[in-house]
Amino acid sequence: MADPTYTPPEVWSADTVSGGKFASINRPTAGAREEKELPTGEHDFQLYSLATPNGVKATIMFEELLEAGHAGAEYDAFTINIGDGEQFGSGFVDMNPNSKIPALLDRSGDTPVRIFESGAILLHLAEKFGAFLPTDHTRAEVLSWLFWQVGSGPFIGGGFGHFYAYAPEKYEYPINRYAMETKRLFDVADQRLAKSEYLGGDEYTIADIASWPWLAPFVEGKIYNEAKTFLSIDEYENVARWARQIAERPGVKRGRIVNKAWGDEDTQLLTRHSSADFEGKTL
Repeated sequence: MADPTYTPPEVWSADTVSGGKFASINRPTAGAREEKELPTGEHDFQLYSLATPNGVKATIMFEELLEAGHAGAEYDAFTINIGDGEQFGSGFVDMNPNSKIPALLDRSGDTPVRIFESGAILLHLAEKFGAFLPTDHTRAEVLSWLFWQVGSGPFIGGGFGHFYAYAPEKYEYPINRYAMETKRLFDVADQRLAKSEYLGGDEYTIADIASWPWLAPFVEGKIYNEAKTFLSIDEYENVARWARQIAERPGVKRGRIVNKAWGDEDTQLLTRHSSADFEGKTL
């Protein structure tokens, strides 16, 4: 049976929006909904996040910097539970007026600097520490793949993930539309990784750090219910090779559990202040 046809009203109203997993917090307006200060730690970098694919980009970047010997990259990480609407507290909105995780405060200079949007955080840290971003002619290639991921992520998450896993009803058209786009994006990455060890070239860079948290969970079968089977992800052998290779990196193993608030307790790390916080955790 075909999906029922929706006739848009002359003027849209939020009152007509149906339910869904995030219906209780979604609104068509921006800004703080309550006065709530953010916690702070002692390090130069204060990260406010959750271990979603976008949030994991930032924590992996920090842990990779520390693994590479950049002691100045020590950071404090605090969990922002977006399901409970904590991203709408006044302190977090001051950090990110778009109320999305992750958000970062860099206090390493004379004037504190806020950085929001995951791609901006990766680029800021890469330039600050001179790491995971080449300075030669390959820089443009790396940045192209970084922004490829930033631009394509919403099709996978807000598109496919929403309609396949979170929407209150299953409708054929949006699921097919975003399943096709998700598979196309996997094919883009697969063809690239057939020619290159990493997305940006021969070296591991922020392009990989941005893309891995989105693509690897499909390879591992850990995202959006049975999406791995539904999308035939095993077809993308080059993406699988790349995803498994990156998953073995110590910085990735640590970074992916920071601000994780679900699953087995030994795989969660709600707050992170030092490497000692990983003791007893399953990485």
